[in-house]
Amino acid sequence: MRRRSTLWVGVGAMLGLDPARAVGLDAPNVVEIGPRLVTAGQPTRQTLAGLGGLGFQAVIYLAPSTVPDAVPEEEALLRRQGIEFVHLPVPFAAPTAAHAAAVSAALRRLQDQKVLVHCQVNMRASTMVFLHRVRALQADPAEAYEAVARVWSPSGPWRALVLEELKQQGIDFVPL
Repeated sequence: MRRRSTLWVGVGAMLGLDPARAVGLDAPNVVEIGPRLVTAGQPTRQTLAGLGGLGFQAVIYLAPSTVPDAVPEEEALLRRQGIEFVHLPVPFAAPTAAHAAAVSAALRRLQDQKVLVHCQVNMRASTMVFLHRVRALQADPAEAYEAVARVWSPSGPWRALVLEELKQQGIDFVPL
């Protein structure tokens, strides 16, 4: 299977093409961070059933399983394909530094695998992956934040979490 680059996704978006189709996912707000890391909102049941064919080896799910659009059999669909399922539910109204640390630990452990990090609409996922990238991978914050800005501008407890985590790490960056 031929992988499409982030450049292709960006050019495709400028031409009005759906970036989700570029990486083969039917899910809202798909953002390809790199060849082994993608964030998204809730994939469809069909998409989850075909992730193995797209080369995914692990899925980190950040929404509680009680959200209305959750796929109840997600874990079973993934395990049948040999895909590791990691469920780290983050309450949307109360994300914490402990949640960010757990996501980062999972991403470090899975760093050599192709991973999909998803939630409902990619707000939790994009923000937690941003924090991992700037803290653990020492990515340029402005560049890493572009993936978040494609989805939303964190506010309320999410903005507070981002600002506190950046401050704790001595990272001088204030997202808009």
